[in-house]
Amino acid sequence: MEQEVLVALVAFAFVSSVTPGPNNLMLMASGTNFGIARTVPHMLGVGIGFSVMVALVGAGLMQVFDAWPVSHTILRVVSVFYLGWLAWKVATARPPEGADAANQGKPFTFLQAAAFQWVNPKAWAMALTAISAYTPEHHPIGSVLVVALAFGIVNIPSISIWVVIGSQLRRLLRDPLRLRLFNWAMAVLLLGSLYPVLFN
Repeated sequence: MEQEVLVALVAFAFVSSVTPGPNNLMLMASGTNFGIARTVPHMLGVGIGFSVMVALVGAGLMQVFDAWPVSHTILRVVSVFYLGWLAWKVATARPPEGADAANQGKPFTFLQAAAFQWVNPKAWAMALTAISAYTPEHHPIGSVLVVALAFGIVNIPSISIWVVIGSQLRRLLRDPLRLRLFNWAMAVLLLGSLYPVLFN
């Protein structure tokens, strides 16, 4: 891959990873409700899971959408319903408190976060754009792996910013009412992230 293309790819990976979307809103909410340490598996699941997704999309899933356009519609419907359910879970989340903190509240696990990439509309848009724009027409596997690796390197530091922001907000949201309002605001923003899916 040429140097100019690689620089453009890294810039695209950073901008698309750090901007608001379902992953980052959920990571910020998790950082607020559970803290940084308990959100690390969620964060790693997003970064590694998305890189695997990019590699698999580049390896041939785009051809599936081309061959069966209805599969893309089915994915959109599933994504809308799943994100709606997640918005409800965010809105009703409660932070762990007291001596039983380790048993209260359940942030996303690594596998849950990795699996979520497959129903995340922004993740699909990022993966399809990256493969289309930054690999040759016939998608040789080397170029696909470079794109996946670039996202793996750039994504985790980018999304960790949202976890840190969430953990800092935790200090301001010790009051249960403020926390409840924050969680509902995050849920509304998560639903708002569906706008491009529903009206594009």
